[in-house]
Amino acid sequence: MAKVERFAFHVPSLEELSGVLQKGLKENFADAEVSVVDCPDLTQEPFNFPAKGICGKPRIADVGGVPYLIPVVQKEKVYDLNTVAKDIELPGAFILGAGAASSKILGVNAELIPIVQTKSEKKPAVNGSYVAQINPADKGCLLEKYSSKYTDCEFGLLANLYASEGQPGKVIEVKANGRTGELNFVSCLRQILEKHYGEKPVGMGGTFVIQKGKAKIHIMPPEFSACPLNTDEDVNNWLKFFEMKAPLICQTVIVSRDPGFDLRVEHTHCFSHHGEGGHYHQDTSPDSVQYLGYLLPAELLFRIDRPQETHLVGRD
Repeated sequence: MAKVERFAFHVPSLEELSGVLQKGLKENFADAEVSVVDCPDLTQEPFNFPAKGICGKPRIADVGGVPYLIPVVQKEKVYDLNTVAKDIELPGAFILGAGAASSKILGVNAELIPIVQTKSEKKPAVNGSYVAQINPADKGCLLEKYSSKYTDCEFGLLANLYASEGQPGKVIEVKANGRTGELNFVSCLRQILEKHYGEKPVGMGGTFVIQKGKAKIHIMPPEFSACPLNTDEDVNNWLKFFEMKAPLICQTVIVSRDPGFDLRVEHTHCFSHHGEGGHYHQDTSPDSVQYLGYLLPAELLFRIDRPQETHLVGRD
């Protein structure tokens, strides 16, 4: 049994949050509008999720961590989203986020874009996840629906997950166009929250679409590094970077400040319907970029299988 630690986030009202975010986003984007809306039906295009919404007992899970990947991989670290749903006291949860695929299942290292309605007593799991890996044929991106090849809900090493009952309800809609600052969309949101709420950690998760423009995305190589990766430079030399085009559908998990659980405070993976996806870093077309997101503050944090030996390398 993996050790599970629990923490209650500060949960501002949606109205308050939307005001705080709109004010902050205008410092980093030419145009920003944040409002409280009904969550759109996420079973529809472009999302095609297995659940209609991201509402109902929202919570965040940080599972494993980068120290299980670098400096040297610990391949035995394998997890299951159905088990995570029980660990976070929400069996049957709808889970989305960013993680690593199980190399035991795939036979290679790859990026996982988890989007799973976990199994409940009444229904089997519905796995809408994607995997982005390096295409052995041309060294480009190979993006595939997980369920086209696999029937499990496993992942490996690490994941940052936003979980809810998958219900419709009120959410925060974020529109941001024309980036004028240095920060990426997710870092901007997180730093706004940290600046405003300070010592009171706020967790947030959901989905956003890069509707126009291009983005810098990485995919881990299929082989784990034979040499230890000891610095951020080592990691960046090992990763494969791409410029990918919109529309990109991104799943994000944000914590304004780590309350002492060795968290990855922001992590975002994306997929598309044109064969591109992976780990989001930044848009590369600031003038033309358009973001549209649906987010919700989380009530609880669950830290699962926190690494005993840790470091801060490779957290971007």
